[in-house]
Amino acid sequence: MKIIIAGAGEVGSHLAKLLSNESNEITVIDSNPERLEALRSNTDVITVEGNPSAIKVLQEAGAATADLFIAVNPSLSQDVNIVSAMLAKRLGSKRATARINNEEYLSYENKYLFTEMGIDLLFYPEKIAAGEIMDLLKRTASSDSLDFARGKLHMAVFKLEEESPLIGMNMAEFSELAAKEGQKFRVVAIARHNDTIIPKFDTKFKYHDLVFIISKREGMDMLMQYVGKQNIEVNNVMILGGSPIGEMLAKQLAKQIDTVKIIEMSREKCMELSEKLPDNVIVVNGDGRNSDMLLEESIKEYDAFVAVTNNTETNILACVAAKRLGIPRTIAEVENLEYIKLAESIGVDAVINKKLITAGRIFKFTLSNKVRFVKYMSGTNAEVLEFIVAPDTKITKVPLKDMNFPRNAIIGGIIRGNESHIAVGDTQIQAYDRVAVFALPEAVKEVDKFFK
Repeated sequence: MKIIIAGAGEVGSHLAKLLSNESNEITVIDSNPERLEALRSNTDVITVEGNPSAIKVLQEAGAATADLFIAVNPSLSQDVNIVSAMLAKRLGSKRATARINNEEYLSYENKYLFTEMGIDLLFYPEKIAAGEIMDLLKRTASSDSLDFARGKLHMAVFKLEEESPLIGMNMAEFSELAAKEGQKFRVVAIARHNDTIIPKFDTKFKYHDLVFIISKREGMDMLMQYVGKQNIEVNNVMILGGSPIGEMLAKQLAKQIDTVKIIEMSREKCMELSEKLPDNVIVVNGDGRNSDMLLEESIKEYDAFVAVTNNTETNILACVAAKRLGIPRTIAEVENLEYIKLAESIGVDAVINKKLITAGRIFKFTLSNKVRFVKYMSGTNAEVLEFIVAPDTKITKVPLKDMNFPRNAIIGGIIRGNESHIAVGDTQIQAYDRVAVFALPEAVKEVDKFFK
């Protein structure tokens, strides 16, 4: 697949590395030669220096024959992203997508307008991140989660602590328990240290494993008992950082809970937030990295602490401090991918990363049109995909136990009409089923072939 990425910033560089690993031909456009040189030094890509909204530059990059054009200049360059995506589509790119920083563009009427102009997808990473944090505050027992078909199936990631009944048990024993409960849940993967394991029957659960489990809605309560977790009710939230994510999160929370407090270092930003946010959002000017300051703001009275400043280290350390002060739920925005496992290992309950969120949205465009969405789950480089099954595809021919499905992938569950089912060996997938798949990167293309 021929892919052009306009913008060699953090998101663009991450996408270039990710997509080049999938045997795609990647060309990256950027006006900054230093960013291009840094990308060339560790990624197999073609680079073009210049303004991505210039027709001559787009022609040089090969927009006329591109399968996918991705405009991901930093958020301040929204206009450049929109113009370059429109021009690339007009020049001949089969699909075009653009990063934006304006919620107004995402309304139904405006999205239709942009589709008419040739842009297939608009995405606002900060808005998506705020939405994911909202989900993490609703499901406080897990470090990441994902719903299929409005919750008919649910995938959650649980970190095994000392009190978890699963520790020391093997997969065969847990599968037996699941069968007794009417097959309402299934383990699809385990992340341990730097490895992601698709478990076998003799795989044992260990302390601090991240366990990926898919469950039917009615199986969640029983599943919580087995993993030794329980949800807490979040009625008030403290947010560190008045970033776009912090602002959008506060707006959404203010509609649902009693108290929201934002701590922001910039006095000017505080004034701006005070004018824009609802009355039940308290805005405080101060340094949230200071534990004494957090205590002065009554942090111990809050159910959750969310750190979304522009500094990853600040977010991690502030969450660790909040956890030590007794906050039940902490969430940090961690933009340095290498720090995600570190954050989780030192006590941060959940992390959010704009690069991974964006990558999932865009990676879908590189697969067959039967993929509804792709998401990268916290703590692993694996992908969760939802496919809609077309008639007469390979996946419908035999039961799962007789199918030579890729060894580094697993089907977790299916949704058929209004019913959900956990996938087992005897499961026979049918046309128009919606299928939830967990796959390591090297298996994704092979998995996709089963649904073409």
